[in-house]
Amino acid sequence: MAEFLLPPNSRINKNGKQHAAPAGAKKPRTFRIYRFDPDSGENPRIDSYEIDMAACGPMVLDALLKIKNEVDSTLAFRRSCREGICGSCAMNIDGVNTLACTKACSDVKSADVKIYPLPHMPVVKDLIPDLTQFYAQYAAVKPWLTTRTPAPPDSERLQSKEDQEKIDRPSACILCACCSTSCPSYWWNSDRYLGPAALLAAYRWIIDSRDDATGERLDALDDAFRLYRCHTIMNCAEACPKDLNPAKAIGEIKSMLAEREH
Repeated sequence: MAEFLLPPNSRINKNGKQHAAPAGAKKPRTFRIYRFDPDSGENPRIDSYEIDMAACGPMVLDALLKIKNEVDSTLAFRRSCREGICGSCAMNIDGVNTLACTKACSDVKSADVKIYPLPHMPVVKDLIPDLTQFYAQYAAVKPWLTTRTPAPPDSERLQSKEDQEKIDRPSACILCACCSTSCPSYWWNSDRYLGPAALLAAYRWIIDSRDDATGERLDALDDAFRLYRCHTIMNCAEACPKDLNPAKAIGEIKSMLAEREH
């Protein structure tokens, strides 16, 4: 997995503010956290926080909440479910994109826990990336059922168990953006390449037996940049906290397009 990369031309002060552990801390551990407020006009910095892990929950999100609640209320990050379902707390921890709520501090092998926002994204503040373009790309694949035939008058649009199982895993995507922001092709071409998350969503609807727009969906993806910037590096599959494989889905879309040409 690629290490966190700073945005081009950024300067970062690696010796920011220091926050020592409280007196009598039984199990101190240092968290080095990226801090940046674009409105301040200052360069990014790395602040250090010593936390007593004997008085803290086990997950990285627990440590962040402890820092915000007890040490530095100005620290900004997203979080919601705490169960690995909403994807809100996605960030780069110890060089890997993951969810803070499911990443145990004990699993971070380096002495200090290094926490950055998702890489190669504009930063709103501190650990909060601007996901505006990411969501727009998701919307661009029209992630909803498209039908032309009328619905059955007395039932839902049913599908077989086998057909449902095809879309079961792709449907588990939580749009955390860990995959797309781990992809070098997305880093360099995010204005034109849809990225692993959006393409996984597209695949989920392409293979849905109830959808009537398969041809149009494939036409929309048949582009040198929108789809074919994927070079199967597999960072996306490694980064996915739900153990999904966007690269495989992208490969399936490419195969469908190739078969259609013959």
